[in-house]
Order: sequence, then structure tokens, then C-alpha cells
Amino acid sequence: MTKQVILHLDDATAQELEAVAPSRKRKRSEFLRHALRRALDEGAEARMREAYRRQPDDAEPVYLDAAAWEPVPVRRRRGRPR
Repeated sequence: MTKQVILHLDDATAQELEAVAPSRKRKRSEFLRHALRRALDEGAEARMREAYRRQPDDAEPVYLDAAAWEPVPVRRRRGRPR
């Protein structure tokens, strides 16, 4: 589901937008969606950086044992079946 949003731009911004994403090619909405997504993601990353800055992860590094993630080999019995 999508939601329609009305956006008012000043003339200079509207002209710049028209230069990069002309409305007649239906690129404007896509351009604005991508720009908004990027701005929202950058804001989330900035908040996360700030949270780590305020409370750094001082714990000892955790090393994963690769063997714990590897599948256990299946042992096949040789000889006659049961």
C-alpha cells in the first residue's frame, strides 16, 4: 500500500528537481522516494553512531567457533544393514 503525499517546493528547488527528474518521464516520484529513503537511513545511522558513542561496546571481543556452524558429517556404517 502506498500513501500519497503533497509536497510544496520553492521555485529554485522545483527547477533543480525538474532538471534531474522530469515529471513527463515519471521519474520524479521515484527520485523523491529514493532521496527520502536515503535521508531517513542516514538519520537512523547517525542516531546509531551517537548511541554507540554514548555507550560504547567495551566487552571483550567475541570469537565465533566456526565448527558450531558447520554441519555434522553423517557417518555411514559399512557392512550389512540391520
